[in-house]
Amino acid sequence: MIIEERDYRIRAGYLSEFLDKYRELGLPVQQEHLGDPHAFFTSEIGELNHVVSMWRYADLAERASKRSRMLSDPRWPGYLNSIKGLIDVQNIRILSPTAFSPLK
Repeated sequence: MIIEERDYRIRAGYLSEFLDKYRELGLPVQQEHLGDPHAFFTSEIGELNHVVSMWRYADLAERASKRSRMLSDPRWPGYLNSIKGLIDVQNIRILSPTAFSPLK
């Protein structure tokens, strides 16, 4: 099992707009192709205006297959266009649980 962590720093003042567009346009496409997300967070203390999402996959091959189908969905470019200019920085990490992690 792997977790894909995506951390988006949203331009100051645009967090609500980003979340609204994502909930309306992006999340339905992702859920159809990727399944339900493992977790979603926003930052409250420290560096603000972050949205962190986590997606669970069996392995990198499953991730690649599911994301390939999602990226070819004709609705995805419309979502990306709707959030153009709202994201400052995007970081993606693939996390693997340790042998003693409660998430396995």
